[in-house]
Amino acid sequence: MNDLGKLLISAGILLVIAGIVITLFQKLGIQLGKLPGDIVYHKGNTTFYFPIVTSILISVLITLVLWIFRK
Repeated sequence: MNDLGKLLISAGILLVIAGIVITLFQKLGIQLGKLPGDIVYHKGNTTFYFPIVTSILISVLITLVLWIFRK
């Protein structure tokens, strides 16, 4: 049960950090999901959207946060 508590605390801290990062990005005018390099394809009534650059950015940020917590 002790490990579950640590997991929940870590998840909570990560959510708080994610909220702070998203808020800072919005204040700087950077909108996640609308970065240059994100793929948007419109044809008729169909829209295909793949946020590749946003996914890479979020992956790098999560990797950095987890790396900091491991040290």
